[in-house]
This record gives sequence, C-alpha cells and structure tokens, in this order.
Amino acid sequence: MRRIGARRADGAVALIGPRARALPAALLAALPAALPALRDWVVAGLAREAEQRRLFPWLAVAFGGGILAYFAAADGAPSLAAPLIAAALALAPVPVLGARPAALAAALAVAAAFLGFAAATWRVSQVAAPILTRTTIGPLVGTVEALDEREVGARLVIRVESFAGLAPEARPARVRVSFRKTPIPRPGDGVAATARLLPPPEAARPGGYDFARDAYFQGIGAVGSLIGTVTVREPSGPPPLGLRLAAALDAARNGLTRRIAEAAGGQAGAVAAALVTGKRGLIGPATNDALRAAGIYHVVSISGLHMVLAAGVVFWLVRALLAAVPLCALLWPIKKIAAGFAMVGVTAYCAFSGWDIAAERSLIMTLIMLGAILVDRPALSMRNLALAALIALAREPEGLLGPSFQMSFGAVAGLIACARLIDGRLLVRPGAGRIGRLVGTGLSAITGTLATTLVAQVATAPFATYHFQTVQPFGLVGNALTLPLVSLVVMPAAVIGCLAYPFALDRPVWWLMGQAVAGMLAISDWIAGFERAVLVLPAFGAGALALLTAGLLLGTLPASRLRWLAVPPVLLGLVLAARPDRYDLYVDRQGAGAAVRGPDGRLAALGSPSGFVLEQWLKADGDGRRPAALIVRSGSGRCDRLGCTARLPDGRAVALVRDRRAFPEDCARAAVLITGLAAPPTCTGPLVIDRRVLAARGAVALRTDGDGFAARYAWDDGRAVPWRPAAGRGPGPPRPVTAEPGDRPAEDGVAATPEADAAPGGDLAPGDAPAEPLQ
Repeated sequence: MRRIGARRADGAVALIGPRARALPAALLAALPAALPALRDWVVAGLAREAEQRRLFPWLAVAFGGGILAYFAAADGAPSLAAPLIAAALALAPVPVLGARPAALAAALAVAAAFLGFAAATWRVSQVAAPILTRTTIGPLVGTVEALDEREVGARLVIRVESFAGLAPEARPARVRVSFRKTPIPRPGDGVAATARLLPPPEAARPGGYDFARDAYFQGIGAVGSLIGTVTVREPSGPPPLGLRLAAALDAARNGLTRRIAEAAGGQAGAVAAALVTGKRGLIGPATNDALRAAGIYHVVSISGLHMVLAAGVVFWLVRALLAAVPLCALLWPIKKIAAGFAMVGVTAYCAFSGWDIAAERSLIMTLIMLGAILVDRPALSMRNLALAALIALAREPEGLLGPSFQMSFGAVAGLIACARLIDGRLLVRPGAGRIGRLVGTGLSAITGTLATTLVAQVATAPFATYHFQTVQPFGLVGNALTLPLVSLVVMPAAVIGCLAYPFALDRPVWWLMGQAVAGMLAISDWIAGFERAVLVLPAFGAGALALLTAGLLLGTLPASRLRWLAVPPVLLGLVLAARPDRYDLYVDRQGAGAAVRGPDGRLAALGSPSGFVLEQWLKADGDGRRPAALIVRSGSGRCDRLGCTARLPDGRAVALVRDRRAFPEDCARAAVLITGLAAPPTCTGPLVIDRRVLAARGAVALRTDGDGFAARYAWDDGRAVPWRPAAGRGPGPPRPVTAEPGDRPAEDGVAATPEADAAPGGDLAPGDAPAEPLQ
C-alpha cells in the first residue's frame, strides 16, 4: 500500500483504555512461567507425531513453501542450480543426524523447500513461450488444437504457424480465440483467418485473479477473436504427433458431448455431457448460477468427486463380477485385481475428460490410494495425501496458487482428520435385528453424507471465500439432496454409457442419466430461489488466507493434541478476514473505466468497464449487484463523448478522459484523473493515472486518506515475472497501447477491452475465472 498526497492533519491517535493496556502487560508477565510447560507440551506432541509417522506430510508443506517463495518473491529468472545445490547441502548431514530427530526433521524440511523452489524454476523455464505485447489485427494461419462449442459459436485453441508477419520470437505459439459464425472448424483442421489478438488479460484489481499467469502455464500467448470468414485448409506440413493426438482426442470428446446432449436434451443434457467429457460450453448462464447457488457446481467440474466415483464404480463392478465366480473368489486376490482395473479405468477417464489440471491432481490422489490397496496399505491416509500433493506440485507447481489445488487437498485433509467423527457406522448397533440394521444403515448414510459435506465445506471455506468472495449458506442442503443422485445414478450411468458407446447402445443410458440430472437441476433451482442463497463477502487479503491455511494444516495433519495449535492462527485469520481493505476507487488496467464509491457508500461505474471487470470490483467490495445495472452510457448526464466525471464521498472530483480535448478542464478541477491516453506534462494538479502508469503498474485501487490517497497497484512489487511481457514494465518505456481502450470514444460509449475479445458475449466465460470449488 502506497500513501499518495498530504498527510492527515489530525494525526492518527488510537485511544486505548487502561484495562486494554493492562491485559497485554499481564500476559507478558505470565509468559516466562508458561514457556517451559508449553515447550514440554510441544516436545511431547512432536515425539508422538514421530512415533505415528505423521511428520512426513509436513515435507509436502515445506515443498509447497518453496514454491510459494518462488512465486511471491523471485524477481527475474533464478538459476536452477542454486536451489538444487542448496537442497544437496541441506541433505548432506542427514546420515549423521539419526540420533537428533529435531535436527533431522529440520534438514529434510529445508531440503524440501529448496526442491520446491527448484521445481517452480524448472516448470517456468519449460513452458516459456512468446507473449503478445500489444493488440494486433492481422492474418492468422494455424491448426485447431482444441474446440469448445458454446451456445453461440465456439472457442478455439489454435497452434500458430504465422500471424501478422511477426517473427517467431515474438509470435505466440498458441492462441485462444472465439468464433461466432458457422461452420465451425474441427480439431485438427488447418485454418486461415483474420484475427484480432491481444495479450492475455491480467488482474482486474490488485490481488485479484490473474488470467495472464494461468494462460502462460497453458502455453497461450494471446487471446481474441476471429474476424470475417475462416478458411479451412490443409496444414502446411505434417502436424506433430502430440498435436494430432490432442486434436483427435478433442474431436472424440466433442462428438460424445453432442451425442449426450442430444440424447438427454435441454440443459440436463448439457450438464450430463459436462459430467462425462468436461465440456461445459453448452451450459447456460442461468443453469451455472443455479448450480453455484446450490453449492454443487463442483459436480460439473471434473475433479475428485468424479475420479473417486468413476474408480469406485469400476472397482465395484469388477469385484462383483469376479466374486460371482466361486473359483475366482477363492483363488485370486479379487480386491487387488479390481483395484488394478479401477486404476486403468480412472486414468482413461481422466484422459478422455481433457486431462484438466484439477482432474490430473485428483487422478494422482486416486491412483495412490488404489495403489495402497495393491500393497496392503490403508488407502485413505495423510501419508498418501502428502505423497499425492508432492507429485502434483512437482508436475505443476503453479497449481498451488489456484483454488482447485487448495480446495481439493484441503477438503480431503479435513475428511481424513475427521474420519472417525463422521463415520456413520457408529449408528449401527451390534446384534440389532433386521429392522434395526436397516434403520441404522439409513441413518448412517444420511449422517455420513451430511457430516462429509459439512467437513468439506468448512475445510474449503477460506479458499472459496478468498478466490470467489461468495458463500452458499444452503450448500449443505444442496449437496445432501443431490449427491445421492450423483453417486447412485449419474456416475454409474456415465460409466455404463461410456462402455456402451462403442457399441452404439448408449442412448437409453444417456436418457436415464439426463433424468437424474434434471432432478439435480430442479433441486438447484429450488435452492437458488431461497432468499440469500448466495452471499457476497468483501475480499480479504493474502495474510488472512495464510493464517487460515496454517490453521487448517495444524488442525488436520497432527495426530496428537498439537492440533490445538491451530486455534490462534484461525482466530487471528478470522479477525483479519472480517476487516478487509475496502477501496473508494478502482481503475481498470486499460483506463477505459473505473468504479467510484458514491454518497450512498456503494460503488458506481464510471466510463466503460467490461462486465467481467465490474463484477470483480463489486465482489471485492462485498456487493452482490449485477454489473449490467451499473454500466454508464454516453449521454447519461455524467458521461459524454469527451469523458466522465464523478465525486468521491468526501466531495473531491474524479475525471475519466476519453478525448484529449477534455484535459485542460479536467486537469484543473479533478483530484484524480484517469485516462487510457498519455496525459500532457502540464497536468500536474490531480493524481494522474494514465496509460504510462497503467502499463507499468497494472490495475489500481485507491482509498481516500485525509486529503491524500492510499494506493495499491496490481504490480506493487515491480518484480519481473515471465507472464508479464517485458515491454511496459518497470521504469522503462511503457508497453505500446493501441487506440481501442481510449484514444477515441467507442460508438456506443463502451471501449474495447481484453475481456470483450476473450470470450463470445463480451465477458470472460466462467472457465476463465478461477476454477469452481473442487471437492
């Protein structure tokens, strides 16, 4: 946070009463006497943890800490040799530390942290690819690698052969574009078209979701749209084997998606298809909203639930078939055979569903737990979870920063830690009669489902609130009513339908699956109609999330009473989360729009921010209003073709300039001047946020501070990271900005923005925002 402007005239003196001052003094006086007892308690707890071999999961935590250090602090490109040498030095004394368990654990933790840093360094170097640095329109030639059909048009990922005459070192290798016409090219087709491409959108607000970072790790160097006619042509040369395989698999997924959607019909068919193939483009916005309000959107996203259910269905079918043959049941280890078939089946399912990052992590976790059956180990344990986390993070270190990884592993850690508490078998009394057993089994199933959902929601709540700023109070009801349908009908039908698909006998199965999904949607619509079905909470900072995460780790990983150490960070994290930073002015990264806090205390749109950007600002402010109702058009009274004006709560003026002719007047009267143009050097009166500032610092948030401002920028640290193009960063010349954001007023008062090109319909699609909660 940076202070801009004059200091407060009255100072900032906090009044603390005598009792409040006496309490810390008493605590400090009692601390020396309590320290020895606390130390003995911790040492005894650590000894018990070592006895039960519960220290291994902390290696995964240390590994993740090294990854976090890279993404939070690395400035430039670190040497890969440095963390590897440091890890080797940390491991060197390990053979002689057997008699000193504390020193041994510390050495292993330090080595794991350095290895995590090395994994992030290696991953970044391996995915490095050119990123477009300015909006560019020109001819695009390439091969369609993947395609997502939508309600209108489609979104394509194209492997680029040439674009606008750019040299190979400046030309993106892969781009993602929208196309709203027909016919739509198929995966594997060579295409030639005119494209309007721009750099992947960065964070819409300081601390917000950075799509540019995710695009970098997906190898996408630009986003945009295809203009005019698309010509399908033969590729200029034989496509690489990997591209051919990816295109063929994507074409097969699209074919099955259409078949399921047609057989089931309507939105039930769209959701059923997404459950099987991972293609969510056919799901309408109203259906998405209802699923989110009911807290069951994780059912649609291919994740841990799908992997476990798919593996469980295959495991049960194979084991039941083998058990039906007495000779096999007596002579063969049918449980292990079933686990082997389940491993093959769930891997094939993950590959066919698109091998999404979330699905891959869930696959790793599922394979490790099935592998534990093969070697006669407990399938569900913290050691297995830690091993899955280590493998997933070693493959994709960037996943640590996203909600998918955090919520998946957080939920499973919570369920493992609370396994005894949520075990419904406690309700089945030994020696009970048939009716008693039936009643006990039913109650156990209901209690187990509710308890499992509650534990998962509590464990994932910090991450969901931090990334999405929303809470679904009735999610427990939604999951309790829909998960039985998913577990008993939807997923078994999905497995049977996939097995019947090669024989063209699958349509009745998809119809049956669609009926179950329709019931799930009816429940979602019912819950979405509740008052306050979705609560929007103000965004809190990374510090509160770090404390709540520490509390989750301390509350789930230890087996001893050391779990009580989770209480202080959780309480402090809740206090910080309840006191979020709220800003009085947001400015988008293009200078095309802003949000200003009005006299009523709520944000109002200024200029032409895109719907997606405005939604991010509203959520960060804890405001659940729809963005469309706040868009201000030209001629509204506050906006004209030269610009817009508004006033902050303290009465100072804010001006947004669209035309250079407005500079003389607005520079003289405004306290803050926003523009996508380059402000003239004579404009020194107001705080100027022009395209030079935005190109170098990104999106801006301001809070009034007396007669000055406290400012936060998207790139406050000024670090050089690979997913930000070098041009326009730091003290050097700004990144070139074309005319679209603000050099000329748009025809309808809405300037072009990256989000308008990133998806059909004008806004980023749900898939571009952070992934939905995965459990």
